[in-house]
Amino acid sequence: MKQSDRLLQHFLAHRHVTHALIEKIQESDYDYKPTPTSMSVYKLVTHMLTSFYRFALTVKTGDISPFEQQLDVENKNLIELSTHYTEKIKEIISSITNKELNHVVDATAVFGKKIPAAQLLQMALDHEIHHKGNLFVYVRELGHTELPFYIDRS
Repeated sequence: MKQSDRLLQHFLAHRHVTHALIEKIQESDYDYKPTPTSMSVYKLVTHMLTSFYRFALTVKTGDISPFEQQLDVENKNLIELSTHYTEKIKEIISSITNKELNHVVDATAVFGKKIPAAQLLQMALDHEIHHKGNLFVYVRELGHTELPFYIDRS
């Protein structure tokens, strides 16, 4: 199995749960924040979706410029955005070669150092997991008590 295939499986085990949480959020709750200084539900979810996409694109291209791109996510349905970005990320990760994973990316402009591409993809997954924990809290505070398990092992 290619290293990128293992990474894709791990990503999807978490993204399926993220998507299940997103499906519980009503559009009327997109502005919800658990505290005044928190991101809104909408901001948190779009941050998660677009960040992983940017990381994956950076790994594929070896160029940090995706972090500078503006992505059109305003006023869009979160379930549709999740489906869209998940499919795009699946395509990108599936196409990543071992050579691309072993490439060192000059990420100085964003992270202050050069980072191996495989480590960037791991950072993306860690970022997703971190914010998925936040999303569990948001969804629970919105009144949902039947929540998915933390990771999808099916």
